[in-house]
Amino acid sequence: MVNAHQTFVIVGGGLAGAKAAQALRAEGFTGRVILIGDEPAPPYERPALSKKFLLGKEERESLFVHEPAWYARHEVELHLGQSVTELDRAARTLTLSDGTRVHYDKLLLATGAEPHRLDIPGTGLAGVYHLRRLTHAELLRGVLATLGRENGRLLIAGAGWIGLEVAAAAREYGAEVTVVEAAPSPLHQVLGPELGEVFTDLHREHGVLFHFGARLTEITGQDGMVLAALTDDGDEHPAHAVLSAIGAAPRTALAQSAGLAVLPTQRGGGIRTDAALRTSDPGIWACGDVAAAEHPLYGTHLRVEHWANALHSGPAAARSMLGREVVYDRVPYFFSDQYDLGMEYSGHAPPGSYDQVICRGDVARRTFVAFWLKEGRVLAGMNVNVWDVVEDIQRLIRTGRPVDTAALADPGTDLASLAAPAD
Repeated sequence: MVNAHQTFVIVGGGLAGAKAAQALRAEGFTGRVILIGDEPAPPYERPALSKKFLLGKEERESLFVHEPAWYARHEVELHLGQSVTELDRAARTLTLSDGTRVHYDKLLLATGAEPHRLDIPGTGLAGVYHLRRLTHAELLRGVLATLGRENGRLLIAGAGWIGLEVAAAAREYGAEVTVVEAAPSPLHQVLGPELGEVFTDLHREHGVLFHFGARLTEITGQDGMVLAALTDDGDEHPAHAVLSAIGAAPRTALAQSAGLAVLPTQRGGGIRTDAALRTSDPGIWACGDVAAAEHPLYGTHLRVEHWANALHSGPAAARSMLGREVVYDRVPYFFSDQYDLGMEYSGHAPPGSYDQVICRGDVARRTFVAFWLKEGRVLAGMNVNVWDVVEDIQRLIRTGRPVDTAALADPGTDLASLAAPAD
């Protein structure tokens, strides 16, 4: 039975928000829990939107974090299809898009991120898409199936994770695919120039065309439909559909309008929190894609836009709201599946932060582990078609000790031994 002595409100109906609500109940919180989401669907997980769900290999219901009846059973009040238009910190109230005012004693912002739109002529044509939400994936799944049946052409702006995963799905449907990317290689801001070629080769082997070092300048059409896309180097690419996959921005507008501290865009953006996921207001927390949390391991505020962060930061924020001692210091982690390549990445090593990349295994056969190092210390690791090594990679990162680079590169040396505590 809910005791209305306290009301905790969660704004954001994604994985982070749903797991936070679950954790509040699991930790014994007996007050009101209100979860507000601006999508009509109950909270769901996003990775499959560009993978199995997009390929028609998973059904809609399999994406949900909890079965719909779970919320009523655990007395979590859902307000779906509602956005928050105002946050009044002094009064501790929220105003919803239907005019409803909701009081909170403590508030968790899990508002996620929003895809960047192409700011060029022609984006109003039928056949221009982006992918973030379930409705986007449902629409795009039908588009890819049609393109495959009709030998249609998909042009993707951006060779990040979403762009490459959709490219792989589109090729499986049989569509022709061209990827336009401003950087010199795929995933440049994550993997740097050293490993991007692995993904270039993978996709080229499956028939994907790449156009690096270029940006879209216009989408042209006829009778309101996409016909082609132009790039800033003068090329024209025929296309029947265009996908914008040029990244996402944290949804901080509500926090900013309420005067909460937000990181500048050049530092990744996001709502600034401490290591316990508290914002600059002691009654408000943030988690998931929108949170730029102080990370003890890296000594900086870090915003992570991946499934594992949503999965773990939501419950961590919930425990923090309940007064538990929380230090959110998980090593960033994400995964991707493209054709027959599966990979997992742990750590944080953007270009310029490392001075060496070491690989163990067979890069040409795409069965290897790559490490990014600074002064002999492992900052990040990526295992490609090599499994059950994530814990060892993360231990290497956490130790912060220089490693024997020859042993690190040797597949015959057990990674666990390199990550073992020093005598």
